Amino acid sequence: MKLRILIVDDEPAITDAIRYALETDGFETLSLSEGKPVLPLLESENIDLIILDVGLPDINGFDLCKEIRKISDTPIMFLTARTTEIDRVVGLEIGADDYVVKPFSPRELSARIKAILRRSKTTHPDTAQPGAFQVNESKRQINYFGKPLEISNYEYRILTTFIRRPGHVYSRSQLMDMAWDVPEASMDRTVDAHVKNLRAKLKQIQPDIEPIITHRGAGYSLKENL
Repeated sequence: MKLRILIVDDEPAITDAIRYALETDGFETLSLSEGKPVLPLLESENIDLIILDVGLPDINGFDLCKEIRKISDTPIMFLTARTTEIDRVVGLEIGADDYVVKPFSPRELSARIKAILRRSKTTHPDTAQPGAFQVNESKRQINYFGKPLEISNYEYRILTTFIRRPGHVYSRSQLMDMAWDVPEASMDRTVDAHVKNLRAKLKQIQPDIEPIITHRGAGYSLKENL
C-alpha cells in the first residue's frame, strides 16, 4: 500500500514539482492550496506525512502546525522561503520534523521525506508500540504499561506532546501553545496543575516510576527509555 503525502502549498508550480518527484518515487499524493481544510482532512483520511508551506493565504503555517499537533502525530515538513535561523528553530520547536527552504531540489525533498518516514516508523510503528506508552490517536486514548489512562483533553494533549519527543524540555509557555486553544487565557499554574494530575494518574499504575521530570526554571520533559 502506497504511503500518502499531503502537500499544502498555494503555488501550483511547486505543488506539481513535488507531486511529480514523490509519485515517481512511489508515493501517493494529495494537495491543498489552503491550510484550513487540513484538519478535517486528517480526521477523514489516512495521511503519512504533511508538507506544509509556512506562507499560506488563509493561515500561518506555524499556527496550523500547532493545531495539527493537538490531534495528530503525523510527521510534518515545513516548506518556506524564510531563511532566518529563528524561523527554523520555531518550526522545529512547535512539532515539525524537518524544515526545507525554497528553492529546493524535489529529489532531495523526496529523500528527506523517506528519512523522516523511516524514523517515524521506528518511533511510532503501526502495530505494537514498544515502551511504556501506547497512543491510539483515532480514539484519543493513551495506555500506560498496557492500562488505559482516564485523562482530560488537556492532559491528553500535554502527554502526547511529551511522548513525541522524550527527553525534550518544554517550557510552560510552549506547552500552553501546543495544548490550549487560547494559550493567552491560561496561566503557568494551569500547566503545573495538569502535570500534577498526570503524575498522580501515572503513579496509580506504576508507583515506582516518575516519568515526568521537572527542570527548575525551564519546564518539563518525559523521561527517556521508559
